Amino acid sequence: MTAHATEVSRGERFEFGANWARFLEILNEERILQAERSMREMLGVNDLQGKSFLDIGSGSGLFSLVARRLGAKVFSFDYDPKSVGCTLELRRRYFSDDPLWSVEEGSALDREYLSRLGQFDVVYSWGVLHHTGSMWEALDNIVPLVAAGGRLFIAIYNDQGRPSAAWKTVKKVYCASPEPLRSVVLFLAFARLWGPTLVRDMLKGHLGATLRNYDKSEGGRGMSAWRDVVDWVGGYPFEVAKPEEIFDFYRDRGFRLDRLQTCAGGLGCNQYVFSRD
Repeated sequence: MTAHATEVSRGERFEFGANWARFLEILNEERILQAERSMREMLGVNDLQGKSFLDIGSGSGLFSLVARRLGAKVFSFDYDPKSVGCTLELRRRYFSDDPLWSVEEGSALDREYLSRLGQFDVVYSWGVLHHTGSMWEALDNIVPLVAAGGRLFIAIYNDQGRPSAAWKTVKKVYCASPEPLRSVVLFLAFARLWGPTLVRDMLKGHLGATLRNYDKSEGGRGMSAWRDVVDWVGGYPFEVAKPEEIFDFYRDRGFRLDRLQTCAGGLGCNQYVFSRD
């Protein structure tokens, strides 16, 4: 049994890959284009022609696909074997046998593995490193992967204090629970996360409008509202950071902050784009 499988069986880790496999069932061109727009806007580019792109924790493989469509040479890896399978599936669908897109299984905590990868023009890790079980170590491990003059694009859960601690407990209970109880936790979490929005839309006469258009919203990135709820509730291990902590951490390692998009102190991820001098 692999380390990942052992952690899952002990209730110590969420199976992100199983969730992403279901997301691929609804992935279409419209969602891909929305993801593409979000990537271009955050990086401030029209394309990635001639660039090398490292996707750390590739998940569904959607943003590896986006980078490849934008012209980058892509290297994707993930700790979850099913996530690796999802990324391979997207490569098969859109870039079959492409020598410019490599996919492997690996860990952001494995320094020996990372040392073999080389350096990249863009290192991307959206909503991943806070799930490794050792976030600050992972954040440090990826520093050598960014080439001089390269970019680092990461997203890390916002530290809300007590609410973050409460959600960590929910996630831990979810991962350690049998399936029937997981369904109950998911239902209650969905009601908590989406209930107020659904009520507001109903009162405005637009029942379910925000939920239906989630993938097109500024924060949707072409994703699925339901799959993001499952990812949020199950996402364990779970760590958080304040924006200034991430800023100081990378400033001290020779990076300059180019762009910051916060979740306004609320629930979710703060996004950072750094440049390495």
